[in-house]
Amino acid sequence: MLLRLKIILVVSCLWTALSCAADNYDANPSAQVVIDELVVEEGFDREQLMLIFAQAERKDSILKAIARPAEKTKAWYEYRAIFLNDKREDQGVEFFNRYRVELGRAEREFGVPAEIIVAIIGVETSYGRVAGSYRVIDALSTLAFDYPPRSPFFTSELKNVLILSRDQGIDPMSLMGSYAGAMGYGQFMPSSYRNYAIDFDNDDIVDIWNNPVDAIGSVANYFKQHGWRTGEIVVSAATAAKNTPEAIFVKNRKDLHPTRTVAQFAAEGVVAKIKLDPEALATAMKFEQKDGYEYWLGLHNFYVITRYNHSAMYAMCVYQLSQALAARVAR
Repeated sequence: MLLRLKIILVVSCLWTALSCAADNYDANPSAQVVIDELVVEEGFDREQLMLIFAQAERKDSILKAIARPAEKTKAWYEYRAIFLNDKREDQGVEFFNRYRVELGRAEREFGVPAEIIVAIIGVETSYGRVAGSYRVIDALSTLAFDYPPRSPFFTSELKNVLILSRDQGIDPMSLMGSYAGAMGYGQFMPSSYRNYAIDFDNDDIVDIWNNPVDAIGSVANYFKQHGWRTGEIVVSAATAAKNTPEAIFVKNRKDLHPTRTVAQFAAEGVVAKIKLDPEALATAMKFEQKDGYEYWLGLHNFYVITRYNHSAMYAMCVYQLSQALAARVAR
């Protein structure tokens, strides 16, 4: 009986050890490929990478979250209510007034309206209040190695976070972010940090996690680098004829790039409510309300907002929040 109990205990311990190991990534074949590539291409120390991946943990909650993003599961009127409400507007006005000088400088230097910058930070993290509770290394490892639909993208982002951690002298295990690995006030992915994050307060540190001034400059730089056109109309409300072809409206992220002119949409029955250049490229959108649909034409700058998050509903929330803030802040 005693021997049998010992055997059971040994098997139980082995099973526990294997289960724990399966939740980490140092022995994962795909992780080994990433390690090999970083050693050869970026000069990383193999043992240090092995230690990092031994601590990186698979998170089933991340896999569940990415399978059900709000913009794919909620109707427009439900999604909009998350971001367009008194609390987020009040906090946005407070943020705007607190960083008025820095926002004004960002607007002058990058040509991006201050209210757009604030709205992005408001939609992304409630002005820094909700910046994510996952270790970025866990999020990106889980999605790189256990989420096949977008494994190449998240594998690239995983490499980027390790490179930026090394280059910035940051412990990669200390970085916190969203379930998708986005970081800081503006929720930059690691590649966006490396390409667009800037030191906007001239302290020789690029800190989008704790420094809202760097976050303001980084968001503005992101938009400028993605082609924001100063002073141009972003979007127009529209009407749609009953016989308008359903196919002309945005259905997914592939439809967001403007390819038809305002005049062509008018010929199909979608007509802007304000005067637009007939030759301007646009995208047509319909959003579900409780009692029907509302229609919009998004222009070039609307497309630029979708480069931050490839969702028409997301971009519309950013724009509408920006307009609500602009109406309440004295300029």
